[in-house]
Amino acid sequence: MTLAGLTLLRPWWLLALPVVVGLALYAVRRAAPLGDWGRAIDPALMAYLTRSGAVLGGRRGANLAAGLCAAGLVLALSGPAVERRDAGTFRNLDETVLVVDLSRSVAEGGNLQGVREAAAAVAEAAGTRPVALVVYAGDAYLAVSPTTDRDSLGTTLFALAADTVPDRGSHPERGLALAGRTLAEAGVIAADVVLVSDGDGIGEAALREAAAIRARGWRVVTLFVPATKPLPGVPAPDPTALARLSAAGGGVSADIADPGPVLEAVGAPTAQHLAAGGYGVVAFADLGRWLLLLAALPALLLFRRSA
Repeated sequence: MTLAGLTLLRPWWLLALPVVVGLALYAVRRAAPLGDWGRAIDPALMAYLTRSGAVLGGRRGANLAAGLCAAGLVLALSGPAVERRDAGTFRNLDETVLVVDLSRSVAEGGNLQGVREAAAAVAEAAGTRPVALVVYAGDAYLAVSPTTDRDSLGTTLFALAADTVPDRGSHPERGLALAGRTLAEAGVIAADVVLVSDGDGIGEAALREAAAIRARGWRVVTLFVPATKPLPGVPAPDPTALARLSAAGGGVSADIADPGPVLEAVGAPTAQHLAAGGYGVVAFADLGRWLLLLAALPALLLFRRSA
């Protein structure tokens, strides 16, 4: 979460802030010596009672100091941080894998040119991070190993055709499994697996693979390929299945005609990807420790000796 130029590594701690403020205000209000009795009693009598020790003063200031200290602790625990200058050097730990469906329903009945263009747009959105290409139909193959050479990748993408994968059928779970193995072998800690498909063949096996990818700290996002012409014996495109798959993989889903949400997810800075994968300390300098020191200043008032 980014706020006022700072990234909050643990923003859920802010939910405790209203509770702390409410408790502090309540404690300050209850700390008044006698509440409304101060207006009901004669001022001279009240002064005498105070001098004689019959009226004990409240600890309004102490409660306020404790409330300020608690609020400072909550802000520190929320993890305000700034991106390290060398965060970009960790881009090899953050990869994108394109998993392209080349089954008959997409290669012949779908918009193959649109698939190529959408895949190229994802590669561009990945910036300087490595991108790999997996193609599948009845089986899956690694067409391009993780690379930062966009020209070479683009040449392969625009050479994709209906006969690129010789195996008939549609098994997205094999493409996802190969993507997972490719990332694991590279020792990647943050990644986006982008499945470009019409939704054919997505079942329990594919959902399990997407969940396994998410469990590794990576993410599955999907791009839907609509049909351009009907083919006999070919199932209708199923965008709902793709949406379920992206939900299982912790990602978003979009259409190749409007890939904005997917491009935004893939194009997020490396630092944000690393933080989402639980490695925020690698890419961000946490300022929370300095806020802890500031929060300790009001606590000093709690140790002040009364006259």
